[in-house]
Amino acid sequence: MKLRIGDKVSFLNEVGEGVVSRIKDKDTVFVEMPDGFEIPFLIKQLVPIHTELILDKDAENIELNPEAHLTDAIYFVIEPDHDFASLISDYKLYLFNASSFNIAYSYSIKDEEYFQTVKHGEVGPYQKVLLRQVKLQFFKDYFYHKIECLLFKNTFFKAQTPVTEVIHITQKTLMDTKTIKHDEFKYPVYGFLLKGEFASTNKVEPELNLIDMAKLKAIKEFRSKEKVSKSSREYLKSLEKEVDLHIEELIENTNGLSNFEMLNIQLERFEKELDEALEKNMKKLIFIHGVGNGRLRQEIASVLKKTKGVSFQDASYKEYGYGATQVNIL
Repeated sequence: MKLRIGDKVSFLNEVGEGVVSRIKDKDTVFVEMPDGFEIPFLIKQLVPIHTELILDKDAENIELNPEAHLTDAIYFVIEPDHDFASLISDYKLYLFNASSFNIAYSYSIKDEEYFQTVKHGEVGPYQKVLLRQVKLQFFKDYFYHKIECLLFKNTFFKAQTPVTEVIHITQKTLMDTKTIKHDEFKYPVYGFLLKGEFASTNKVEPELNLIDMAKLKAIKEFRSKEKVSKSSREYLKSLEKEVDLHIEELIENTNGLSNFEMLNIQLERFEKELDEALEKNMKKLIFIHGVGNGRLRQEIASVLKKTKGVSFQDASYKEYGYGATQVNIL
């Protein structure tokens, strides 16, 4: 039995599971437990848990050469469920990692102005992961598919530039693009190369350009004011805070910023204020976000639903109308 770094395993003679973190020798591997500790195990005492299809079943235990393979590549793959176009009902979307790297990935689709994440996770070397199964209508509703990948290994490796690609796919794209036969897929597939160059990396320049510097200067410094209470009423008042998230209150100049960038600035301020309030054991926060298209309000609600120790509701209509959210820290 061959094991590779990153493989999930369970134990033959005891309860539990872990992840292969290092290779000691041909008979022994180190397994990282859920608590972070590494324990050596004989390979014959381990049972692999294959959650994804391994493309190269005969791959060696570990790639000892830290240089990346020149033949490595990463693909976005669309597999129809039939050979004949007229009989196709479904399409399967895959991230195909034909490289010796582990990949932390996210797959998003564009919904009007914004991207929404459909799936994210990790995929091991020489593996593929199913991102989604869709109908043809999916490509009529969503034209833009964004794939982001961070590449790493659990041993020495040459640093690689992250992948960020947006692929434009329509029904016409599928009609005009030739399919490719591949042993790992039942039917011929459409393949889109995401990364094919692993021999070199991009150098990150240490200097910011003028546009970046202007954006940094435009963002007002986030600085919370300490309040010293002089009475019980003032003390209770100090445990409450009102935060105006209108973009003009956060930055001096919005020129050159997209709606998406402005939304991120607003959400960053919201999360900083929320984190500080939780740290200081405050009792109440009022976030003024306005009405607008409701996107900022939705994003705030999404974060609060996942935050422990808080409840939230619409703030006083009399004071704020429909444009504010009250957060109660429990």
